[in-house]
Amino acid sequence: MADEMRLQKFLALCGCASRRAAENLITDGRVCVNGVPVTTLGTKIDPEADFVTVDQKPVTKPEEKVYIMLNKPAGYVTTAKDNFNRQTVLDLIPDSLGRLYPVGRLDYDTQGLLLLTNDGELTNRLTHPRHQVNKTYLALVAGFPSNEDIEALQKGVMIDGKKTQPAKVIIVGKTENATKLSITIHEGRNRQVRKMCAAIGHATISLTRIAEGPIKLGDLALGSWRHLTEDEVRKLGGTTHADH
Repeated sequence: MADEMRLQKFLALCGCASRRAAENLITDGRVCVNGVPVTTLGTKIDPEADFVTVDQKPVTKPEEKVYIMLNKPAGYVTTAKDNFNRQTVLDLIPDSLGRLYPVGRLDYDTQGLLLLTNDGELTNRLTHPRHQVNKTYLALVAGFPSNEDIEALQKGVMIDGKKTQPAKVIIVGKTENATKLSITIHEGRNRQVRKMCAAIGHATISLTRIAEGPIKLGDLALGSWRHLTEDEVRKLGGTTHADH
């Protein structure tokens, strides 16, 4: 059985009215619970089991918002279904979370931070180009890009006939035959980081997204997921329990 809730709070949560206005609806006799008019403030209901109406119209509780981050491994597609029967990112999360949708995409062979939610408004805000949400990647590229190469990436390079917007690029490490770059962009063009590196003559060996906006991947294990904290949800502009 779900937790009981005061009737006026339930009405406010469902968007019928503010808490104060909901109290007026109750005292005016316009609210029924299981077909019986309720005029007593403070009456408690079970939101999962009781049938509530206002002016004979059913009141339904909005779907609870879910926000998670996944550390996507390479070899998974960022779609709900795949025509080639490849594994999708939804195979990595339990059905009990309900129907979630990826926020944007990560390429099949790219790993790292992927947000999933049922909050369509937030998804649109994070993926629409005009909002310019920063995304940071660690790219291991073959060889050793010169200072001129790094500067070119920062200023913008031509890919698919169009110049990329300015990026933040830092060399964070080197191995015997490769360089690790931190690349921050706010565009979301197809395979953009790989194409940017190819444009300066350095093939991408591996690519991991480590941050999106204010959200950082941290030490979340590859293939694992976790709920975003209320603070993280608030920073993204989502809806937390405290907002109800």
